[in-house]
Amino acid sequence: MDPILTKHVREPNSFTLDFYLQHNGYEALKKALTLKPDQIIEMVKASGLRGRGGAGFPTGMKWQFVDKKIEPRYIACNADESEPGTFKDHLLMERNPHLLIEGCAVGCYAIGARVAYIYIRGEFFHVQRILERA
Repeated sequence: MDPILTKHVREPNSFTLDFYLQHNGYEALKKALTLKPDQIIEMVKASGLRGRGGAGFPTGMKWQFVDKKIEPRYIACNADESEPGTFKDHLLMERNPHLLIEGCAVGCYAIGARVAYIYIRGEFFHVQRILERA
């Protein structure tokens, strides 16, 4: 199986916008904006994409459960890594922050949210700076 989320994490400058754009970055967002939100949710459900927490809950189902009548809506990305021995979120935020941002943007469009929040551990100062620059 080819890695998707971690494909470029070992490459230098993988955290930069230039690198991300050179490797088809933000193409998923461009495509998503040509679709209806319900189409995106169905595609995500069909893909089998799951949360990276302990439960591995299907992302498409999470998005489908959002009540469209309630405003405002938000995306909350929990990158806390409070589970013992985990280091999965830190790696992505540090080495491929634009992938995380693009995923949040697609999710926002799919559920009709205008804002996304990324929650990170307070001691991840350098990761916070990387995300802010991205």
